[in-house]
Amino acid sequence: MSGILVFGRTGQVAQELQRQAPVTALGRDRADLTDPAACAAAIHAHAPAMVINAAAYTAVDRAEAEEAQAAVVNAKAPGAMARACADLGIPFVHISTDYVFDGSGTAPWAPDAPTGPLGAYGRTKLAGEKAVRAAGGPHVILRTSWVFSAHGANFVKTMLRLGAERPVLRVVADQIGGPTPAAEIAHACLILARRLTEAPELSGTHHFSGTPDTSWAGFARAIMTAANLPAEVEEIPTSAYPTPAARPANSRLDCSALLRDFAIPRPDWQAGLCAVLRDLKVTP
Repeated sequence: MSGILVFGRTGQVAQELQRQAPVTALGRDRADLTDPAACAAAIHAHAPAMVINAAAYTAVDRAEAEEAQAAVVNAKAPGAMARACADLGIPFVHISTDYVFDGSGTAPWAPDAPTGPLGAYGRTKLAGEKAVRAAGGPHVILRTSWVFSAHGANFVKTMLRLGAERPVLRVVADQIGGPTPAAEIAHACLILARRLTEAPELSGTHHFSGTPDTSWAGFARAIMTAANLPAEVEEIPTSAYPTPAARPANSRLDCSALLRDFAIPRPDWQAGLCAVLRDLKVTP
């Protein structure tokens, strides 16, 4: 066995994994997540030393109408991957989300806090977590939030585009969480996978999000400042921006166990934002 097998090739974290380590990244053409058996077969065929699942159905609003399809990708496929890894006795790192919680209160969510997803996306991701645990192999489920990078579609790139087009941006201010650079998630996943090889007893569920916690409006304001864009950010309530799927109001994550068990601290998202702007060649 040798090497790191990654499910996902074009997503934010998958692209960062490819930048940071010699990995074999499987896109849809080589591992279709709508075919869980094919995902398991790919693991057995490659016989890697470790597997990271950086692929998911992430269209939160569309999932409300396509929950069955989202469930195959977010629950059945990771379950099949985890069982294949358990059969081979190799570590499996699976990325999950703050959407498994109902977003109530203001306290950071601990990894063992009661779950209560508000919509289809969260339900399917929670089902995926349960399937990974049930497989019984060495694993870490890494819940994260508000992912951003220079790749794909994300909040930072949307704000940069709109900030260059509009004088005022109306952004939700009553949802609070930790923006998380995809590069830092990739780095954490690599540490977790390698550490699990040596210490499979560290298997479990962990949280990883950027610091300090902020609102979407606060994040948007930081993006405008960092990119030297003149757009003003107007704070609005969630009720003024209705979406098909409900979003958790409180996405704060307690990441202390990850620091304790793996020596991985919360990343500074403002430093991560500056790195993304350099990647995008946005020069203030």
